[in-house]
Amino acid sequence: MAVALKAETGHQLKLAVLIDADNTQAPITEGLLAEVAKYGVASVKRIYGDWTTTNLKHWKERLLSYAIQPIQQFSYTTGKNATDSAMIIDAMDLLYTEKLDGFCVVSSDSDFTRLAARLREAGKLVLGFGERKTPKPFVAACDKFTYTEILRTPDEEVVATKDKETARKKPVDQDLKLDKKLRNWLVAAVEDSADESGWAYLGSVGQYIANRQPEFDPRNYGFRKLGELIKNCGWFEVEERANLVDQGKLIYIRKR
Repeated sequence: MAVALKAETGHQLKLAVLIDADNTQAPITEGLLAEVAKYGVASVKRIYGDWTTTNLKHWKERLLSYAIQPIQQFSYTTGKNATDSAMIIDAMDLLYTEKLDGFCVVSSDSDFTRLAARLREAGKLVLGFGERKTPKPFVAACDKFTYTEILRTPDEEVVATKDKETARKKPVDQDLKLDKKLRNWLVAAVEDSADESGWAYLGSVGQYIANRQPEFDPRNYGFRKLGELIKNCGWFEVEERANLVDQGKLIYIRKR
């Protein structure tokens, strides 16, 4: 996978960020670009929509600040989304004319499912970004899918401060321990990554989950890192071992 290539060789991936303005909220902009920067450089940043309407007014003030190029696409027919077609055509043009390592498709629309699959077939890294309502086929078609609700900056959150505190504490309490889907994901990852004694290196567990579940992200459960989630869920033994290469610690986990 291209993400692993970057980690192993230090190669800076060149990425195209394509945003569907009709299906994306402006407050995620800073968080979105910060997330993209974890994987590589956003060589192309384009956003698609009908800029003659007032619907996209909330986006306009951000375009210059983040050097995002607006692409005008008129709505030729009522009820039809011409923006999707424009994005798909541009993505295929970029695939064949630019030397890019990957694409970031920002939308909650399932119409981009085939595009994501086609880009992956061409050997490109595909990072998807969309709201939790995004249809599963589009999510599964990406190498990694990030829910945009976790990308909003603190001062742009819609919920009140009290609600945010509750949301932060909630995963640590009952909801996390009752999440059977999450438990099944983690247990399967640990068992398939474990050695004969049942211990699995946390890094291998994280990679296994990323390969199997593109939408998995510990931030969806209120934790910044996978290690924090593992330590708080109560389903695993955790052991820190000395790293022979540097002074850091290696984390290994085993099912209780």
